[in-house]
Amino acid sequence: MRSNIIITALAASGAVNAGVAGTKNSKRATITPITTKGNAFFKGDERFYVRGIAYQPGGSSANLDPLADPKVCLEDIKKFEDLGINVVRVYSTDNSKSHKECMEALADAGIYVALDVNNPLYSINRATPHPSYNAVYLQSVFATIDEFAQYDNTFAFFSGNEVIHDEAESTLAAPYVKATDRDMRAYIKARKYRAIPVGYSAADVSKNRMQTAKYFNCGNDEERSDFFAFNDYSWCKSDFKTSGWDVKVKNFTDYGLPIFLSEYGCTTNGRDFGEVSALMDPKLMTKVYSGGLMYEYTMEENGYGIVNITKGKDITDQTGKRIELPEFAAYKKALATYSAPTGDGGYSQTTKAQDCPPKDDDWLVEDNKLPEMPAAAKKYLENGAGKGPGLNGAGSQWAGDASPTTTGGSGSGSGSGSGSGSGSASSTASATGNAAGFAVSGPLNKGPFVVTGLAVLFTLVGAVAL
Repeated sequence: MRSNIIITALAASGAVNAGVAGTKNSKRATITPITTKGNAFFKGDERFYVRGIAYQPGGSSANLDPLADPKVCLEDIKKFEDLGINVVRVYSTDNSKSHKECMEALADAGIYVALDVNNPLYSINRATPHPSYNAVYLQSVFATIDEFAQYDNTFAFFSGNEVIHDEAESTLAAPYVKATDRDMRAYIKARKYRAIPVGYSAADVSKNRMQTAKYFNCGNDEERSDFFAFNDYSWCKSDFKTSGWDVKVKNFTDYGLPIFLSEYGCTTNGRDFGEVSALMDPKLMTKVYSGGLMYEYTMEENGYGIVNITKGKDITDQTGKRIELPEFAAYKKALATYSAPTGDGGYSQTTKAQDCPPKDDDWLVEDNKLPEMPAAAKKYLENGAGKGPGLNGAGSQWAGDASPTTTGGSGSGSGSGSGSGSGSASSTASATGNAAGFAVSGPLNKGPFVVTGLAVLFTLVGAVAL
């Protein structure tokens, strides 16, 4: 996702629902959970391909949870069924609310959900990652797991999104995202949930994509991700070779983990979604890739949507009429024309670790040691996370209780880890432009981050991920 966004304000509204994290809801739908085997996903004994769409009505500016509001999700689920998708990716969810009605309606439609566990207030800061990796942050992450682990159609959790950018300094945040990735699996195991896949969504950055992929698949089994995904906007109404996708298949052959595109859908030269033809082709991609998520469902300022929602009273009102744009029919046609292949698609039945990438000019991580889980967060493994802070909490960026250990590297990525409980308006606003893990914007732009908003929120916000 490119990050040239103007964020006008964070939504201050949204009453907290009575849903309690971790409480089991009765289900009306039966849907088979997705598992990993070798370098692929499976639905029972059947190979599973991601044929989905990014879903965040209102984009970053609205910062809404569409799965907590049936007035929003139920209308969209009708469109999802018409499209013929099987996965939606949601970038921001409110872990203080119940998602029962929307999740069950999605399950009824045979649709799975991939979730980002970060939100604008609770995320890793790519400029100063050490203090932002703290117990308050992990409590929010774990509360999100509690809420969604109860649903069999929770497909996967993203531990981070585009944290590592095209600037070399951003790679110093990688150990903290990987530590979060590790902690999420440890929490899932400790709470005796089913093994929901956890992985990272990388930016469309060629100079460190392979280092990032290797990094999240190196080390011991507790540290390695369950899958790797990356955002790609190189197929611009072209073909498999012109887009460079043939090279991306070659580069990831024998990678050892399931891979899929967490975003795709270039808008240059129009959109016919020919990417689906390659993603579903056993001769081209299915031996290595397991599909992808088209970006995106709703039309926002960046111009990538296929459905327009008529304006409500303000940006937080996403209950308007759904108007299909021409690209809706084009994507529907592509999905219908290029169905998921039968059989196993030529997947590899074994997984394997990669060697950790060495330090170089584009990758500044000096060693492979991960920060220790903050001491105050360890109690959640035994007792559970409790009620989540939602989307309007005090934030975690400078909450203290950071990890007692730092990682190899130099510059802003190492930090002392002391943090502070509150943080000034100026320091928080500065952090806002460097936050990581939450972005809803399309292909990565190298332009400056521009953030405006309500002054009172800058005293609370840790960071808004761009």
